[in-house]
Amino acid sequence: MPDRPMRLDALPWHHFALTDILRRAQGEVMAACGLGPSEHPFQLVASGSHWRLRAYGGEATSPSLLVVAAPIKRPYIWDLAPSVSVIRHCLRHGLNVHLLEWVPDSPGAGSRGLDDCATAIADCLRKLASRGAGDKPFLIGHSLGGTLAAIFAALTPESLAGLVLLCAPLCFRAGESRFRDALVSLASPLPNAERFPGSLLSHMSALASPGTFIWSRLTDAASSVGDYRAMEIHARVERWALDEVPVPGELMHQMIELLYRQNGFCRGSLLVCGRRIGPADLSVPTLAVLTTSDDLAPAASITPFVDALGTSDARIIAYPGETGVALQHLGPLIGREAHALVWPEIVSWIHSRYRAQARPGAAA
Repeated sequence: MPDRPMRLDALPWHHFALTDILRRAQGEVMAACGLGPSEHPFQLVASGSHWRLRAYGGEATSPSLLVVAAPIKRPYIWDLAPSVSVIRHCLRHGLNVHLLEWVPDSPGAGSRGLDDCATAIADCLRKLASRGAGDKPFLIGHSLGGTLAAIFAALTPESLAGLVLLCAPLCFRAGESRFRDALVSLASPLPNAERFPGSLLSHMSALASPGTFIWSRLTDAASSVGDYRAMEIHARVERWALDEVPVPGELMHQMIELLYRQNGFCRGSLLVCGRRIGPADLSVPTLAVLTTSDDLAPAASITPFVDALGTSDARIIAYPGETGVALQHLGPLIGREAHALVWPEIVSWIHSRYRAQARPGAAA
């Protein structure tokens, strides 16, 4: 990787909207070959100007789980195929599952930022309560979805039973993540725009970490040869990666400036909904999963934050990654070993904290 990566203002970034269309068309060709999403049935039970709430089922008396999808890709990575579906795994193990899906902002409709994301999560929790979804819910998110879930949990910890974070970057100290440093350099200055094409962010990520987004994907594809299931999952991820969605301009600016550049959340200076928050404000039971081979959310971006949480009930699961997931960053969601070894621990942790709501002190 070059010491000084190409800057964003040197790219024809406003032309990437056409690239989004072309990449989605490529994805549709792959879907026609049988590699499209195979999602569990769901109902849309609530919506806002930029979000929709999916309900997948489950008993009202079961632990309620709200998935906060990342706003930079389609949410079906949580339900990529029946054999590696987090949604189906949670349903099979007695959870009442909902998912917050972000709807792309329409041109001319303004842009959303962290305040809007936090408000949307709060609206979804109110809807869960009105549907009789049991006691306080658990919040779970992966990657940027996990970052948003953690921000909300720091704002209103009293509304949650627990928080599960999967490869969610929370701490962005300079010099501790090559991806962070390269992305900040690349995105300086960040142009003003109402929306950023999804393929622009994909391109930025590849420039910031070509080893992750190019070479390791090729290596994973080669390593998957001879293992049909690994090859299928890898191909489905590649199809998902083509399903670009535009990123809200305000959220993009806040993500780059407030989180990545200023490290505001970990430093306790992030201003959201009129409050300054940091790890000490996050006082709910928290389980974090990190992939030791993940350069996008390395241990340095997770461990210091978890160590500073405002709760003693915090745990980290280290998962080594595996072949057949295309991107190690996605491993906890779609890895076969992750589903066999990590997810039973996650579900057990949720059930134990759910029991502790009714019987304080019952958590393992």
